[in-house]
Amino acid sequence: MKLYVFPPSPNARKPMFVAHHLGLEHDTEIVDLSSSAQHAADYAKLNPNEMMPTLVDGDFVLWESNAISQYLCSKSASQTLFPSDPKSQADVNRWQCWELAHWAPACGSLVFENMVKALFGDTSGPDPEKVKAGEQQVHKYAAVLNQSLAGRQWLVGDEVTLADISTGVFVTFAAPARLPLDGYAEIQRWYSQLEEIDAFKATLPQMPALE
Repeated sequence: MKLYVFPPSPNARKPMFVAHHLGLEHDTEIVDLSSSAQHAADYAKLNPNEMMPTLVDGDFVLWESNAISQYLCSKSASQTLFPSDPKSQADVNRWQCWELAHWAPACGSLVFENMVKALFGDTSGPDPEKVKAGEQQVHKYAAVLNQSLAGRQWLVGDEVTLADISTGVFVTFAAPARLPLDGYAEIQRWYSQLEEIDAFKATLPQMPALE
């Protein structure tokens, strides 16, 4: 198997975590978004969206981070990241869908404005209107996440699952992206648990130094 990833990306980190956590043998190839490697013709043949991550397993090619994460779980009979129980599995799916539809766009807007623009040499600075809109969206969905975590260790069941990983990878950028999460105690508690997991530590992106 080969994973095509750009490690700073939260979406790349999801399957990287799963592969590491489950001890799956795989090769890694970096798709450097800063040099537009995702638009190269050879890579576009694998992923017509010209985005990453992408998984190649023999003649099977799969893109979309959450789909890749679920597929990787199928490689380990003893894994618990993606439960086999129908209700628990549906619950994990629910949170992964929520992340894609709501959490990632909200957090991603601030990641882009407050972090990525500067890293890619954009000297215009954060757009105040987009930052304000992003902060409002983060508050809206952080409240949902925070309430859902109250009284429970993890989002689904008694063990960490893909639900936690898919949502938690964005919290990693809370400081450099200035995500307004300080007032959400349950999210802080939950994320501190994620930080103790070996695979989460191993796939931690280097935090950029930004003013």
